[in-house]
Amino acid sequence: MFARTSVLLLAWVALLVAGCKSTPTQEDTHARVDDAEKTLADFMRDPQMSWLQTHVHEAKAVMVSPAIYQAGFVVGGSGGPLLVIARSRTGSGWNGPAFYHMGSGSLGLQAGAQKAEMVALVMTDKALNSLLSTSFKFGGDVSIAAGPVGAGAAAPITSDIVTFTRTKGLYGGINLDGTVITIDDGRNHAFYGRTVTPVDILIEHSVTNPYGRKLGDVASAGVHAPPVK
Repeated sequence: MFARTSVLLLAWVALLVAGCKSTPTQEDTHARVDDAEKTLADFMRDPQMSWLQTHVHEAKAVMVSPAIYQAGFVVGGSGGPLLVIARSRTGSGWNGPAFYHMGSGSLGLQAGAQKAEMVALVMTDKALNSLLSTSFKFGGDVSIAAGPVGAGAAAPITSDIVTFTRTKGLYGGINLDGTVITIDDGRNHAFYGRTVTPVDILIEHSVTNPYGRKLGDVASAGVHAPPVK
């Protein structure tokens, strides 16, 4: 029974990865933006995430994953979509989003399966530059720290990236160290209508899509983020 359940869960992860790599449509990318917008707005309204809300204006970029899936027993894996917006060179407003994949493998006992949401603040130029490369790893190429929630959220943090996760209403609960971030060229192409790079989207701002302003508006609103309809 144990072996059969393990096989089923690993097959589920494989299907998830295959789905992430399927040919995307513009409607699919818009749905991703909608999901990310809802996650970001929820985090910006959450009274337990005051550190996130008060420091978002200091961030070089904001990373949002509306769905990180994790499954497995002896061998497990996790992954999901990731959207990134970067602060404009003018210091006002946000560029993007750029689309990425999140994925990692792990060894060790893992029980059950879970789905989590994540919002992360990119606090340094080093971390922002990592997003412009083909791939990078949390905790390897850049330092990460779990953001404080609730009481004591005023504590200083010096990591390159500060992450906030939530699973079924509970905070934390997912280890992102070792997670690999790769560019989702297919969704970037579908969203902007041509082949583009994260540099084009996040730094040069040479391509735009009005639908992408939704995420930037929520980030700019901070703690006063409006409800998502």
